[in-house]
Formats: sequence, structure tokens, C-alpha cells
Amino acid sequence: MSNEAAPTRGVAILGSTGSIGTQALDVIRKQRDTLHVEVLTAHRNADLLIKQALEFEPNAVVIGETSQLGEVKDALWDHGIKIYGGAEALEQVVEMEGISVVLTALVGAAGLRPTLRAIRAKKTIALANKETLVVAGALVMKEALAAGVDIHPVDSEHSAIYQCLAGEVLNPIEKVILTASGGPFRGKSREELLSVTKAQALKHPNWDMGTKITIDSASMMNKGLEVIEAKWLFDVHMDQIEVVVHPQSIVHSCVQFEDGSIKAQLGLPDMKLPIQYALGYPQRLKNTFERFNFFDYPQLTFEKPDLDAFRNLQLAFDAGNKEGNAPAVLNAANEVAVERFLKDELTFTGMTQAIEHALGHVNWEGQPGLEALINADAEARAKAREFNA
Repeated sequence: MSNEAAPTRGVAILGSTGSIGTQALDVIRKQRDTLHVEVLTAHRNADLLIKQALEFEPNAVVIGETSQLGEVKDALWDHGIKIYGGAEALEQVVEMEGISVVLTALVGAAGLRPTLRAIRAKKTIALANKETLVVAGALVMKEALAAGVDIHPVDSEHSAIYQCLAGEVLNPIEKVILTASGGPFRGKSREELLSVTKAQALKHPNWDMGTKITIDSASMMNKGLEVIEAKWLFDVHMDQIEVVVHPQSIVHSCVQFEDGSIKAQLGLPDMKLPIQYALGYPQRLKNTFERFNFFDYPQLTFEKPDLDAFRNLQLAFDAGNKEGNAPAVLNAANEVAVERFLKDELTFTGMTQAIEHALGHVNWEGQPGLEALINADAEARAKAREFNA
């Protein structure tokens, strides 16, 4: 046998300066014998991208905001790192030969095109960008199947389901159970949500996440998007998906099989674990993360979600059932609604109204291709921007 060490797995991190991207680098920093950084990309945070590149010495970096390309080149040119800028470069870079896994950690629908490009290049996908499957689940899964590409989910809930399904390939799923923390406003009525402030919505009780995902969690749209994502990832119908509010965020999700048995994955709320599982799969890489102890959590509780107060979750179930371009409209309108809420242009409940307005004013198409989905996305954004409560 050779004494040479096995080659490490090259990782491209799309969105390396965001919450998931920085935590992925924390994982890689401790797993240098197994993983190395091949590509880093950022939209506009040039300073952090440069700092990351100097530490991890990737083959290439991409800065989406081309006005900052010169700054990145000046900082990295002498370090043998290839430097690119713009949206097209972001799509092209995923095809580089040294990449084994592409972690798509971009926010929103921006992750769709690079993910499709990576699938066509036969790269394993570690999917943290749930909007990719929400917008174009049928298209993405069809391409992944045709290319023989594995998609390893990074969301804690979908990672939990993925882990529960290990070794169960011959056993049909009866039900997928997605857990939700309930966010900072669990138990509040629709009337109480009328006066919610931006500062309140940005305080999640359990998870440390980016701004957009934190607002989505507060409105429960995040769980709605996860429901649609689960439909495509695990090839189940919407009526096979149940959402259960679990405030402690210890049971990350469950699968019920046809014999009635339920498998669940448990752990402390730490995104580094599902990130590491996705990057290292099928290995479970040894780590020093804090361990869950049952005696620290003597009570784990579960409750039904309030679909009257948190209508976004119901809108997502409706869009997932309708299929076609409805989920793309839902997602695009939500992105704009969150952006407007953070700018104090919409109230917390006004976000839901803006999404409903877009869903009611964009023509439904049953079997859209990529361009039709992109057009629906643009039209939904326009409708969400024009809405005034």
C-alpha cells in the first residue's frame, strides 16, 4: 500500500462571506486532512473575501460586484490566486477541475444558475440555498438525476431527514416531519404581530443566521420554503409533509415509515454539524463540537403551528400544492417583502400581504422552463414592490 495521504476534497463555497459560508470555513479549518478550499465567492464583501483567501489560499476567487474587482486583484495578485468578477464568472468557476463539492450558500434565487451549472459539470452539491429548489425544484432534480449528481442538504432539517433515510432505500416514506422553533413570536396572535418591530424580528431564540433567513424564520416563511424544498429533495407529496413546532430545536426533523416507526436526528442547534455532514458525506468526520446531553433538556415539547397568525406557512403549502411557477412567485415576492420590511417600508404582517398580492397578480404557468421561471421571478418582484398596505 502507498504511504501517500489520500487527496483532500476540493470545496467551492459560493457565498463564503455569509453566515453559512463563514461557518463552512470554520469546519474546513478543523478538517484540513479531509477538505480544502478550491474556490471562494462573495457578492460585495471584498474585505472579508480577501482575508479568507489569504488564509485558505484557494485556486480562485470571484467577487460579484465588479466595481470591487480591482481591490481584490490588488490584494491577491501576488499570491497565485485566480481572480474573477461578475455573475457569469460565478457560474463558470464551479466547473473548475479541482472542485469535488460545491457548497451553494448564496442568499435567495441568485443560487439557481450556479447550482444548475455545477450539476451539469457533475459536481456534488451541498445545498444551503433552499430557494434553488423552491424556484425550480422539478428542473433541478431532473438535471441532477440525469447527471448522476448527489445533492446533500445543508439545512439542519433536511440534513436530519437525509440522515434518517440512510440505509432505508427500500423503505417508502409515509411522512416527513419538519420541526420548527416557532421563532421569536411563537404563541403570538395575528393582532399581536401587527406591532412587531424589525429589532424584535431579528432576535432568533436559538439559531445564529443571516438577516434574511432570520426574518423568514420570524414569519415562518423559512419553514414554508423548507416544506417545498423537502417535497423535491425527498420525492414526497405535500400531504406527506407535516410541520411541528419544537421550541428547543433539539429534534431537527423526523421520518415516519410505512410500519409507523419514526426516526429522528437530534443535536444541539449548531449549523456546523449539517455543513460538515454535507461536505464530508458519506464519512462522519470526527469533531470537537459541543455534545447534546439529555439531562440538560429534561423536557422536549411539540405543538401545532398557528396557520392563522403565521399565514406565510399556509401560503407556502398552497404554492407547493399548485406547483408550476407558484413557488417561484412566492419566493421572489418574499425576498422583496423582507427587503422592504428591513427598510421600514412594510409592516411585519404587510410582508404577507405583499406576497399574497404577487401570487394573485402573476399568471400561473403549470410547466415552466428556466426562462419562464426567471420571468415569473421578475414579475413577482415588481408586484411585491408596488404593493402598499
